[in-house]
Amino acid sequence: MRRDRKAVRIPGPTGHPTCDRDVVVVGGGIAGLAAATILAERGARVVLCEREDHLGGRVGGWETRLADGSRATMTRGFHAFFRQYYNLRSLLARIDPDGSALVGLPDYPLWHAGGHRERFAGLPRAVPWNAAGFLLRSPAFAWSDLPAVDARAALPLLDVSVPRTYYELDSLDAATYLQRIRFPPAVHALAFEVFSRSFFAHPSRMSAAELATMFHIYFLGSSEGLLFDVPINPFPTLWNPLARYLTTRNATIRTGTPVLRVERGERFTVHLPDSALEADAVVLAVDVPGLRQIVATSDIGTSQWRADIARLETAPPFLVSRYWLDRPVRPDRPGFLGTSGYDLLDNISVLNHYEHEARAWATRTGGVVIELHGYALSSDVDSLDARARLLNQLHTIYPETRSAQIVDSRHELRADCPLFPPSGFARRPTVRTPDPNLVLAGDLVRVDLPVALMERAATTGFAAANHLLSSWGVAGTDLWTVPTSGRGPLLRTLARRFGRNPQLDRPVVRSV
Repeated sequence: MRRDRKAVRIPGPTGHPTCDRDVVVVGGGIAGLAAATILAERGARVVLCEREDHLGGRVGGWETRLADGSRATMTRGFHAFFRQYYNLRSLLARIDPDGSALVGLPDYPLWHAGGHRERFAGLPRAVPWNAAGFLLRSPAFAWSDLPAVDARAALPLLDVSVPRTYYELDSLDAATYLQRIRFPPAVHALAFEVFSRSFFAHPSRMSAAELATMFHIYFLGSSEGLLFDVPINPFPTLWNPLARYLTTRNATIRTGTPVLRVERGERFTVHLPDSALEADAVVLAVDVPGLRQIVATSDIGTSQWRADIARLETAPPFLVSRYWLDRPVRPDRPGFLGTSGYDLLDNISVLNHYEHEARAWATRTGGVVIELHGYALSSDVDSLDARARLLNQLHTIYPETRSAQIVDSRHELRADCPLFPPSGFARRPTVRTPDPNLVLAGDLVRVDLPVALMERAATTGFAAANHLLSSWGVAGTDLWTVPTSGRGPLLRTLARRFGRNPQLDRPVVRSV
């Protein structure tokens, strides 16, 4: 697996090659699968319990039958497998060693309703030339805009270091921080708001430190670039083989099995609807609502830890609408398009441009399989109205879809992604808990490395396994991450000398 030459290895614990322990992993998403994989490889007797009937969590999928009789796989929406997702790719290498399950999309285009368009293909990979190249060719950025940019406010983006950046910027929301930098509005909308909304929250509800870390991961701190890969087949083709890999190592996979509560005695007792499991250790790798529910009904942790878990927030609802249409879109339409300013619509995916199952349906019928995402919707969103508004914007952006007939559609309205609000970092739960044999994993969990989204899930899963194995004197696994501080010495020096802007502590008057 190719990595950025400045990628950082965090050595795993050393020790005995195997252990003799019983572990229950709660949650079959990326984090739970990652933890279960390392533990099972070290000889632990793992039972993985997943409440849904399929694995993968928010990257899972299930079979559905369309109105025309076709069988299809529905998911919770498009996910980009970025090339800096080193730990996730290490997990997938167990069942896809040559990386053939993923294919690269040629570009990452962004369109704004005002007419501005950006793309990331062809940019230099090295920092700062990638940023300079982006600005040079950006139609939204004119050099006459440069004097208005507050360079001192922007410089911390060049020297992100976790957790230091959170101590410096976490008290601000991302919208306020961007307002103080004073980027041109179109650049703000395309190059910042689109990315922040990929965390399922509006910038006003997202920590500025989280935004700065995200830019470090995907652009200013890594030479991997912003282009990404996607699975060539639906998501179950990743997780079902990994489940088989686990069962060959004596792990037990129990889908359709919610965990009700966990009791702590001499060992753990994990209560299921119809039985209970005894374990030496427990990994809680569930989403925010699931973690709150389990902790609230269990006698685990300290009162302060339990209170912090209870205060965890979910991001606003998001909608995934997938349509099977009876005629194609123009062949030059990208596989994925990020959008801004088009009402509720945040991106469009043309699945049959890269996914084999969707391509087979489109080839057979002459149609198209297209997916629409709307993030950070209002908490009282009307589902039918939101669906209609997304579809209307599809017709605006790809006018050839106006005359298409809908063969079938599926819609997923969810509200279970973690929210990373301003001033939330200090209380965010970590992999370790007050009980050394109880650990957390998932994209909601704090890990002091520059990782996000699916990579945070995989990283915390590995880290949770490492913590348990280390306490048992057993060898773990290495972790990898993009550079853990600013990319170059000169840029770091500039950021540290001139980038601590006292205006960051001053209130901003927002226009309404």
